[in-house]
Amino acid sequence: MTDPEEDLTPEVPLPIFQISQKVKKYQIYDIKAVTWLRRTHNILGVLIGGLPQSPQQNVFLGLPLELQPEEVRLLVETGIAYIVDDLKNHESTLRSVPRQLEEHKEILRKEGMAAARAFEKQKQQKTKEVLQRLSVRQPTPDVEIATNGHDSLFDTPLSRNTTTRKAPDLVPYFSTPTTSYPPFPTPPQHSPPLLPDVSRPSYALFNHLHSKGYFLSPGLRFGCQFSVYPGDPLRFHSHFLATSVDWDEELDLLDIIGGGRLGTGVKKGWLIGGVETGPVSEGIQHESVPECTKIGEERTAGEKVRTFCIEWGGM
Repeated sequence: MTDPEEDLTPEVPLPIFQISQKVKKYQIYDIKAVTWLRRTHNILGVLIGGLPQSPQQNVFLGLPLELQPEEVRLLVETGIAYIVDDLKNHESTLRSVPRQLEEHKEILRKEGMAAARAFEKQKQQKTKEVLQRLSVRQPTPDVEIATNGHDSLFDTPLSRNTTTRKAPDLVPYFSTPTTSYPPFPTPPQHSPPLLPDVSRPSYALFNHLHSKGYFLSPGLRFGCQFSVYPGDPLRFHSHFLATSVDWDEELDLLDIIGGGRLGTGVKKGWLIGGVETGPVSEGIQHESVPECTKIGEERTAGEKVRTFCIEWGGM
């Protein structure tokens, strides 16, 4: 027997597609990768795709999953994923595998026809069950027709050609694969690996909180960078509203008060943090970002990250 966990584990490193050239956005289309990253590596992202059965609503969304640049950089630096330029990859692949593309289309057509047959069979079975229930509830009484010695109109059967109704031809269902491989081969890795552009304090704070086991999602609706959860957001409310700042950045007192009141008003703490650049103070414990793979020139590994939580106490 195969382990169910193995069936849900994608091949690592997994591709993350950069789908925009100007405003760079990073997306994952494989449902195995989405669930595995959430379950194993506390990576949330945001689902942005519509649901085929309910395309007019935007409350519940589906694939693809759009990742934050900080999430992408963390996955690339730890060797879990790599970035693929979607435009260049498709342009080069479409010219090289026309035969595999036609074979894959035929496979999809057969799968769609099988789904159509199964649906038609299920519909006929439901119709049969409904007719059986109706016949049990309302039995048809026997009716005798009196002719009074005269020939009845119904004595002689009508000589009429009877035709049977032809079942409609089945049309295969159209299924849209969420990934392009197969038929395309797995996208190759770029050398050197591509890295998203992220600010130093933002990535340092994200990496620091993620290393503590927190889940981080975009915090736009709360006016911050990250909403910080102690566990999966399906089970927990967020505890902090996190915003990254430079160590020597000046903060307006009204911004501090506003952030503290906002966090307290939604039952959370307003958290600010960044990379310490000054001399290490005595008697103060400093948290360091965990070591990661040496990729690129900019690195936050080993830097001292300090965080402060502000709450509004009132007077």
